[in-house]
Amino acid sequence: MFYLRFSQNYAGGGGNSLLISELENYYTFGPFTPKVSITEDWVTITIDTSTILLQENDYRKTVALCEKGNYQEAKPILQNLIENNPTNSEFHRIMGQILSDEGHQDEAINCLIDALRWDSKNNWALLMMGNIFAKFKNDVPTAMRYYDQALVVNPNDNITISNIGANLMQQGKFEEAKKYFWQAIKINNDYPNTHFALGMIAEIENDLQSAFYSTVQAIKLNKNKDVLYQNSVKQAFEIANKIIVATNGKKIFREYRHKLEFEGSTEIDIIKDSEILTAAKIEFAENHDRLKHILRFKPNYLAVEHLIMHELVHLDFVIQARKVELNQLFTSTQQHKTAFIKILQPSITKLQKMKISEDAISNFCNGMFNGLNLQAYNTPIDLFIEDFLYNEFSELRPYQFVSLYTLIQEGLKAVTDKSVIDFSPTMVISKSKIFNLVNALQFKALFGIDFIKDFNATPAELRKSEEFYIEFLEYKDNRKPGEEFELVLHWAEDLQIDQYFQLVNENQYRKGSDIDSFMTNFEEDPFGIEEKDPFKEREMEKFQKAQDEIGLNMAVVMFMVDALQYFQDMPADTIKKIAFEIAMQGTQGFDPNQKNYIIGSIANKRFSGYHILAYYYVSWMLAIPEMVSQLHLPFEEEYKSALTMFKSK
Repeated sequence: MFYLRFSQNYAGGGGNSLLISELENYYTFGPFTPKVSITEDWVTITIDTSTILLQENDYRKTVALCEKGNYQEAKPILQNLIENNPTNSEFHRIMGQILSDEGHQDEAINCLIDALRWDSKNNWALLMMGNIFAKFKNDVPTAMRYYDQALVVNPNDNITISNIGANLMQQGKFEEAKKYFWQAIKINNDYPNTHFALGMIAEIENDLQSAFYSTVQAIKLNKNKDVLYQNSVKQAFEIANKIIVATNGKKIFREYRHKLEFEGSTEIDIIKDSEILTAAKIEFAENHDRLKHILRFKPNYLAVEHLIMHELVHLDFVIQARKVELNQLFTSTQQHKTAFIKILQPSITKLQKMKISEDAISNFCNGMFNGLNLQAYNTPIDLFIEDFLYNEFSELRPYQFVSLYTLIQEGLKAVTDKSVIDFSPTMVISKSKIFNLVNALQFKALFGIDFIKDFNATPAELRKSEEFYIEFLEYKDNRKPGEEFELVLHWAEDLQIDQYFQLVNENQYRKGSDIDSFMTNFEEDPFGIEEKDPFKEREMEKFQKAQDEIGLNMAVVMFMVDALQYFQDMPADTIKKIAFEIAMQGTQGFDPNQKNYIIGSIANKRFSGYHILAYYYVSWMLAIPEMVSQLHLPFEEEYKSALTMFKSK
């Protein structure tokens, strides 16, 4: 208890009553209201701090139990609070909420009446009374009286306004209800119930696109997987399927296809094909020696229009990258596969012990190799594609929602199914899980449904997937043509799977496909100086940095001695021809860690990565020394040492 002295000339306009009310509000702590009295010039404020401290812990515990739905444990504690402090309005209000949730509406009303007896302005009690009369007593007029009184207490209470809208909707007065719902959203746009209700009205009015948008907003804003969340997800699927059945999805991609045909100067055929392994695929004309691109799709696949658009955006990205000569081809060789098969050896041994046929084991290995490579290539690019589709083609979102949901479920099964995990290397499952998690993170961001926990990922896997997704977010709004390939390479390097494939600049690859084209271009630009290839530059930077750390590379020195001996009595023109052949193969890059490189002009000899780099450098030093510096191979000291050793022999 403490005292304040005040002047009788206190300018409040409401006398002692207003002063008492203001002081009660000021010194109220949670549900605990002080006692305020005025005697002559003194104000007495009584705050029972010991009771507050004692009851505060029980009050917080009760609220926590109620939030978890543990009413049986909460009620005895709450009943004790009410007995010790029967004038506390909030205690009665919470008991009323518990009883209502348990289905005891009449008892709940009695508790709420007690709550309002002790505090007629208890906004939550007024709101709950309105809810009970509207939902369980079917007495809308009475409910509206409580709602109106709640609005008098707090005119900016979006929840009360939403409840009024719900009552009007219940009476079939949809236009009036929408006005209240939109008013509620203006006050608080983050309340999922309001968006869900707007979705329901839009669906009733057959405005399905608006219904889908509002329902997805309700999912995205709902932080708990409660009943509203479950109903929102169900409603989203129902509306999406209605849209898919009722609309002609072909209209969505026809105009876009014509745009790409004009920009790429190549026609696109979109044809049904029930025999393809995937739901949709695009075959680029250049890769199949055709005059047209062919996009194939399975006609009976649900929401396949989304996947057709997905493939068209993939083509769009390729066209953009080609315009600036930055398009990359994803390639893999037998050498890449051989390196991958090594990590599958324990699985292969297990399958062999089970008497599984060699053909089945081979199919298993190929599936693992191709599957992981496809994820490495597609995951970063697909993120950009789906973001583009979501933002540029809003009418496609229902198709995208259903289609991506299916793909997420397939990916989830692939990395959590026990029958798959038992036979697959942990490394492969882990990398695949990370890629699938990145897709799941985007799906959550776009549509609000969270599957992250379902993947049972380790903290390291989850952390890596989040790092990848954050990196994508840094790129997505300002993506330049071809930048998506940087993420392909970067993520593969981070996961240490970049040794299983190669990204090759398309221009260089096609120039190197025949010797005549290569030689013509080589004479004009022997070192590809005019060509833009950030990936090749990146690999060269990595290689040069590694060489700096190594210092004098004795393996290269010895390989150079071997090259000097091989070229010792050879005519200059022959050396030059070999130099050109090595350079031609080098346009696709040499990996120091790879083996079994073959040079056609050097019979019966296989080269490791450093071995062929040594021959590359020596052949140019002997045939075209004035241009060796442009190879950017940091082997000057190695060559000097090799010359010394060669001359001393």
